[in-house]
Amino acid sequence: MQVILKEDVANLGYKDDVVTVKDGYGRNYLLPQGKAVIATESAKKVLAENLKQRAHKLEKIKKDAEALAAKLEGVSLTIGAKTSSTGTIFGSVTNIQVSEALEKLGYNIERKTIVIKDAVKEVGNYKAILKLHKEVSVEIPFEVVSE
Repeated sequence: MQVILKEDVANLGYKDDVVTVKDGYGRNYLLPQGKAVIATESAKKVLAENLKQRAHKLEKIKKDAEALAAKLEGVSLTIGAKTSSTGTIFGSVTNIQVSEALEKLGYNIERKTIVIKDAVKEVGNYKAILKLHKEVSVEIPFEVVSE
């Protein structure tokens, strides 16, 4: 089943993408949640016209994301966490803590756009990927230290 996404869906696609999904996923999750519409011929024509009209706006959004990525290029974070005597963190460091650390530096990054590949459960150096735009992402190194 082909659907047109109305919003970004993690591990599937971005807003206004035409994607192929299994029938059950589309019928039982994407359509009822309002995250997608069925990609009929008329819906595809409407989408093409909307994209054509929004091309200038989308280019500006991409340029803003690239400018923010350039600013974030040299940033590295230090995140404090409560640890045991062996250096194991009580709980884990998630994208929420990374977002809060970036906010302290003056960058307002939504936590949903931050991806940390491995679970951060020990003191050490890690990397987070910020997906600022579907074509623009930046890697931020961060260090977890004991409080």
